[in-house]
Amino acid sequence: MVVFAAGGILVRSDGRLCVLHRPRYDDWVLPKGKVESGESLPETALREVTEETRCDVELGGYLGRHQYDTDAGPKAAFFWRMRLVRERPFEPGPEIDRRVWLTPAEARDRLTYENERTLVTDSETDR
Repeated sequence: MVVFAAGGILVRSDGRLCVLHRPRYDDWVLPKGKVESGESLPETALREVTEETRCDVELGGYLGRHQYDTDAGPKAAFFWRMRLVRERPFEPGPEIDRRVWLTPAEARDRLTYENERTLVTDSETDR
């Protein structure tokens, strides 16, 4: 059974993107998370990006999806462009311990997974 997730490429007014560090996996990722019961994919994307980044965000255009295998089975992640509305102070937690704002080129260099690097590249051509 495929697990569905949604998230976003959160863009600040200066064009920098939000990238997060997960200590459990020691990886750098775009904000995303699993769909909860009764939730649409856009609702999930807004909730997860808000929760993980600690920012108020606005949903933009759909950017695409990628599918990958996890220990629990296949996962499909759907992404939207998001605009930062208000940046709140970041408080590290057990799931996310760092939030950084990077240029798209810096984000591609920092992101751990190729499918997320590709998404950033593709989103630059979709503007």
